[in-house]
Amino acid sequence: MAERRGRLARRHALLRGHQATDPLAATRAMTVLHATEPATVYLSCWARVPGLTVDDMDAALYDDRSLVKQLAMRRTLFVFPRDLLPAAWGSASSRVVGQLAPRLAKEVEAAGIAPDGRRWLEAARRAVLDELAEHGDAGLPAQALRERLPELQGTLVFSPDKPYGGSIPIAPRVLTQLGVEAAIVRGRNDGHWRISRPRWARMEAWLGEQPEPEPAREGYAALVRGWLTTFGPGTRDDLRWWLGSTVTAASHALEDVGAVEVALDDGATGWMLPEHLDELAPAEPWAALLPVLDPTVMGWKGRDFFLGPHAPALFDRNGNAGTTAWWGGRVVGCWVQDPDGVVV
Repeated sequence: MAERRGRLARRHALLRGHQATDPLAATRAMTVLHATEPATVYLSCWARVPGLTVDDMDAALYDDRSLVKQLAMRRTLFVFPRDLLPAAWGSASSRVVGQLAPRLAKEVEAAGIAPDGRRWLEAARRAVLDELAEHGDAGLPAQALRERLPELQGTLVFSPDKPYGGSIPIAPRVLTQLGVEAAIVRGRNDGHWRISRPRWARMEAWLGEQPEPEPAREGYAALVRGWLTTFGPGTRDDLRWWLGSTVTAASHALEDVGAVEVALDDGATGWMLPEHLDELAPAEPWAALLPVLDPTVMGWKGRDFFLGPHAPALFDRNGNAGTTAWWGGRVVGCWVQDPDGVVV
């Protein structure tokens, strides 16, 4: 039987003596970090790197650039180790590109912005890249791009006759599209570390050079090897959900990395890398306070083994996790800060 909670603290750099030495090592331990909430990146690493400071995290993101933000699995923003980016570009990010671009083109046509949404999107893409080419890795904030480029000044209107209807500026949608394509990247942040106000830059300017995306199958295999290292053992359904892919893609990746079947404690079939099959000694008692959308909490679709009956109290309807308090490999509650900043 493959027991998951006993491996969790060691693999996730939460156990004393197994913690990471820097933000890059902490991110590698988790494969990627969730970055939808700006503070999560900092707090996830703070939980895993003793003595981590905001300046340490800023240096990894904006100076060394060993960590890079990229939209990928499940149309979610993550922080990737720089060398894992080509794997994502060719697989998970490419899949999202195919989902978002046609949708945006149709919305542009429906809003009357342009009769040919695909042609309009290509023109907007060229305009953004040409403008950013003049600013190097310093980039520009979204507001400045919107003010300079007529292509980004439109508005999309949704369901005007419905209570839930409304309008949104088109600029963020275009920048998100170029971001998932890896044409541009969220560079330096003009806001506080808890607020996302990125300066957008061309990816090649930010990285210095831009490697080619890996072929889709090879890219998925690299992501799956990371996932199994961090979250294994897990089920095929866990993996398919985390990747935001198809069962076929997940199955091919498991085959390509040589994953082996194991029986989980609940009787389900899980998967592990063969080098991780050795039994582990019991971990000493450990505790952790993890932030909203921490990668540990978001690593599996099936969460009963660490959540028990508490999912409705800790996750929203879309499956997004709030803060969690851990003891010995199980979630036992949540945490908040009072007006004075005290954690309770």
